Amino acid sequence: MSSRFHPVLVNEPFSDPGLYVELMFEKRAILFDLGDLGALSPRKLLRVSDVFVSHMHMDHFCGFERLLRVVLGRKSALRLYGPPGFVDAVGHKLAAYTWNLVDNYDTDLTLSITEIANGGDRRTVDFRCRARFRPENERFDVAPDGRLLAESGFSVRAAVLDHGIPCLAFALEERAHVNVWKNRIEDRGLRVGPWLRDLKEAILRDDPDDTPIRARWRADDGIVERTVPLGTLRGDAATVTAGARIVYVVDAAPNAANIARILDLATDATVLFIESAFLDADTDRARERHHLTARIAGDIAARAGAQRLVTFHYSPRYEGRGDELAAEAEAAFRKPRQGL
Repeated sequence: MSSRFHPVLVNEPFSDPGLYVELMFEKRAILFDLGDLGALSPRKLLRVSDVFVSHMHMDHFCGFERLLRVVLGRKSALRLYGPPGFVDAVGHKLAAYTWNLVDNYDTDLTLSITEIANGGDRRTVDFRCRARFRPENERFDVAPDGRLLAESGFSVRAAVLDHGIPCLAFALEERAHVNVWKNRIEDRGLRVGPWLRDLKEAILRDDPDDTPIRARWRADDGIVERTVPLGTLRGDAATVTAGARIVYVVDAAPNAANIARILDLATDATVLFIESAFLDADTDRARERHHLTARIAGDIAARAGAQRLVTFHYSPRYEGRGDELAAEAEAAFRKPRQGL
């Protein structure tokens, strides 16, 4: 995929769920869920800057200690995000250890832990190594549209699903790209220069066509400056390409409310990573366990207009039959149905 994201499942589909997304050219990664992390080397774990945990069942959270063990004394900051109760869950894990020798570490690690509830209310608490990981700096805010992380190039948005308990699904969304065509800029009597940054920002904000753009560049005889309306540049001289969208969905009851929330999150996904725990023949079992079937996962991908479907988090009852789950989901993905 031609984007800054390189997503790879941490384990094979019958093992603990997790998604490792390398941010290309940044020596940085984002991690979704904290199950068994044995497949990730310390080098890869040290690249992780942000962790998004769907819920605190063991197969999604038991890897916290592994991650902490690797980054302790080697990283200065790590941000983690999860559902209601996540702050206290991390605090209890940290409180289970003795920290009397942490002053010897060269690096004072700070864990910033954020939990989000329905409606976007967020609570964040810091746990600092040299403060013996006691909770401090508690603050509250609201995440607009469920947005947990927003940076200049990408953001991460969450939806709260029902798994018998609140469970988060996530969308990692790359900012749109503005492609400027040098020859078409020059056809308008202009020259490329740092002013193109302002042009791109105005296009991404969808400013009105009459917005003045100050074009400024260095020529042989000095600085040249012209002001042109945005509308004369937007279009064939500067075009917009949608950014990639990676969506991660696990542990969701197969009900209408969940499906609607997933569709909202996954619309036009570049890749939809979605659990396919049970075969359609075992729908009753899926409902009892609050999980999606492979058919429903495929239908969701089709209705969302996803470019690619990746299924995982298979129930161990199908060990050795993973191809059946994948095939059922793929069939539904390729042949959309009118309803679920």
